[in-house]
Amino acid sequence: PLVALMKDQVANLKARKVRAAALHAGLSHEEMLSVLDNCVFGFYKLLYVSPERIGSELFMAKFRHMQVSFITVDEAHCICQWGYDFRPSYMGITRLREAKPDCPILALTATATPAVVADIQRVLKLRSANVFRMSFRRENLAYQVHYANDCTTALLPLLHEEQGSVIIYQRTRQQCEDLAAQLQESGLSAIFFHAGLSHLERDIRQKQWTANNVRIIVATSAFGMGIDKADVRLVVHTAMPDSIEEYFQEAGRAGRDGKPARSIIIVENSSASICKRRTEQRYPDEEYIRNVYEDICCYYQIGVGDGWNVTREFNMMQFCKLFRYHPVMLQSALAILDGAGYIAYRDADDGQSRIRVDVTRNQLFSIIDKRSEGVFLSLCRHYGGLFVDYVFIDEELVAAEAGIKQEDVYHILSDFSKQRAVSYVPRKHVPRITFLKRRLERADITFPASSYAHRKQSYEQRLRAVYEYVNTTDQCRSTMLLRYFGEQAQCDCGVCDVCQNETSLSMSKSDFNRIRRMIVDILSSGPLEAHKLVFPNEAPRHVERVLNYMRFAEELFSDGALFRLGEVKE
Repeated sequence: PLVALMKDQVANLKARKVRAAALHAGLSHEEMLSVLDNCVFGFYKLLYVSPERIGSELFMAKFRHMQVSFITVDEAHCICQWGYDFRPSYMGITRLREAKPDCPILALTATATPAVVADIQRVLKLRSANVFRMSFRRENLAYQVHYANDCTTALLPLLHEEQGSVIIYQRTRQQCEDLAAQLQESGLSAIFFHAGLSHLERDIRQKQWTANNVRIIVATSAFGMGIDKADVRLVVHTAMPDSIEEYFQEAGRAGRDGKPARSIIIVENSSASICKRRTEQRYPDEEYIRNVYEDICCYYQIGVGDGWNVTREFNMMQFCKLFRYHPVMLQSALAILDGAGYIAYRDADDGQSRIRVDVTRNQLFSIIDKRSEGVFLSLCRHYGGLFVDYVFIDEELVAAEAGIKQEDVYHILSDFSKQRAVSYVPRKHVPRITFLKRRLERADITFPASSYAHRKQSYEQRLRAVYEYVNTTDQCRSTMLLRYFGEQAQCDCGVCDVCQNETSLSMSKSDFNRIRRMIVDILSSGPLEAHKLVFPNEAPRHVERVLNYMRFAEELFSDGALFRLGEVKE
């Protein structure tokens, strides 16, 4: 689903001498044709395709002529319309199934409830139910919920206590920037990350954190997909996530090296009003959405019966000011209108600058001077097909390589465009709206249950599950998460805040240390089969709690049916 992730995987495969390619919007038409033709001729072993690309008739025509031995769908939960991360473009994957009915297909996801698993199989038309499932249990990860009057006050002690790498998830871009500044003022090594940063700046910040040059990264949910960093010791959510799936995926970025790690939700206000407010923001009532549609049509002066296939730039802030809308609810209304098929709304981040060279290579280099030399060397180095067709480019990357400012790249390319040496189309930093139907009368604007009522209900259910999770204080956190994903826990984790609190209430420190010492003494002589580690005079739940703690602290390792001793910290 992510272009950056596809590029990284293709680069890694090529380094291992595996012939691989990816199809994405950054390629020119010529480059796409070259990749597809090479697939038809059998040159590539692996082809990565964004789900949006499957909607292209060119791709499907070429696909039908490819010898395909296997189809894999990554992040397969996006197929399920009632899942937490549904993407309509994923529904197009069924076209691959129809074109190659005998080709095996594998759907992969790390966050699917039993209902979503069943829906994935239905949509992909699997001939028989065939599910391979690993356990969702993470023994080295302690799930905790902290209740606080002030998030920052509760957060600082946690960050001073934990010296390893940290991810802090915030809900908005502004919150990321504000919190990162507060942490820096407190003497902590922190930066922020969100989708509002340029591609180059995001890449720089991600590398700073991955290389441990920065310890804490404060991010929106835009951060994390495809991050290969094993030594994250702490993940913090400063507010309730929107779903258990989202939380489990983000929490799971901690402790991938198998060593102890924590995932903490800090709850300032656990009241049900949070759920109600978020639902209203994500799914405004139908009259509100109709008002948005009507006002957009007035904004562009489109009459009833007109507007089909018309595309207009959309200045959101100007529109909000003119018609008195809140940006968050307006975004939601636009998404629902998009899902219902009335408009196609594309955010500014979808746009990219593009360029085509309209003279020969010799002619171009004859008019290049010292000021522009670095720019065109960078363009030729990174973008193939410049002399054939338009190619999408990143001016910031070019500026960094040429050692000049980004606005200088814009002026240089604009000057060459005026000389008719190149055709340069700069990126426009505004969203766009395309009307997919002629303007309707207000009474005719309806919303299919699949795009509004059902999805609103599903969202409310997911929010309710998170609300119950953070407000439950008498059930093991890990057990609750496993149950949500349809897995039965064999025992409580012993390391979440609920288990630790129960242990402190029902088990004295001296009892804990006594059982721990007995376990150490028995295992000091070597590994022992689990069923032989028995203490008839001790409460089984107390023994289990101590064993879980020792596993979490890496004082004890379980290798199949064997227990062996690790490094015991006195």
